[in-house]
Amino acid sequence: MKASLRRIWGMIYRHVAIYRGSWPRMAEIAYWPTLNMLIWGFTARYFMHAQPGAGAAAGALIAGVLLWEITLRGQLGVTFTFLEEIWSRNLGHIFVSPLRPVEMVASLLVVSLIRTLIGLLPATIIAHLMYRYNILLLGPVLFLFFVNLMFMGWWIALGIVALLFRYGAGAEALAWTIAFGITPLACVFYPVTALPVWLQPVALALPAAHIFSGMRSALFQHGADWQNLAQAVALNIVWMLAAIAVFGGEFRRARIRGALISIGE
Repeated sequence: MKASLRRIWGMIYRHVAIYRGSWPRMAEIAYWPTLNMLIWGFTARYFMHAQPGAGAAAGALIAGVLLWEITLRGQLGVTFTFLEEIWSRNLGHIFVSPLRPVEMVASLLVVSLIRTLIGLLPATIIAHLMYRYNILLLGPVLFLFFVNLMFMGWWIALGIVALLFRYGAGAEALAWTIAFGITPLACVFYPVTALPVWLQPVALALPAAHIFSGMRSALFQHGADWQNLAQAVALNIVWMLAAIAVFGGEFRRARIRGALISIGE
């Protein structure tokens, strides 16, 4: 166990050292959450001025932006960190070491968590200072939202990494497009009923739709929607198990094909 933790820490420290020595990389982590908060924050402010009494809806808009960034940053934190290994031609070196796949995944998840917290901090401060919105007012249920949205970002990322094992660096674009493509189905800014009837079952199969329904319940009804949260947890477990199975299968096939060495070429 101690040796395993040491290997995980070694992988984490490698990426922490990369970011510590590169301010452009640090700026990139916070750039998109900050930009999205500025755009949607000013949009929310416009709604409040154009329609008096729309403060609650504006608050839901800002909260939705912050919470959805958890999934986006969590997913990008895993896939971008994995791509760093591909770009540096380091993947083959990693897997000739004693490092096991589960240890690599654990390190990717920890780095993703660190990146997400760093990236969201400036956006959260901007929301409080410029738009007078404090996300902490959601209360203890905010922690449950955070955990569920992080897990959603992680299982999406494991699916993308599995595609990278199968298709190589040619699938890099998926790292930036899949989670953003899910956004309309995540129902971040509107209820599931706003979607066409034939799309609603697809949205309800995603944890995000239930989480954001719970968020609106917490904001508008001042109470947590435990049923939606329970459904989000159950769906996250199912999707995570499926992502782990796909990841494990594609990793074994990549190792048999020798793709772990040639994947970055």
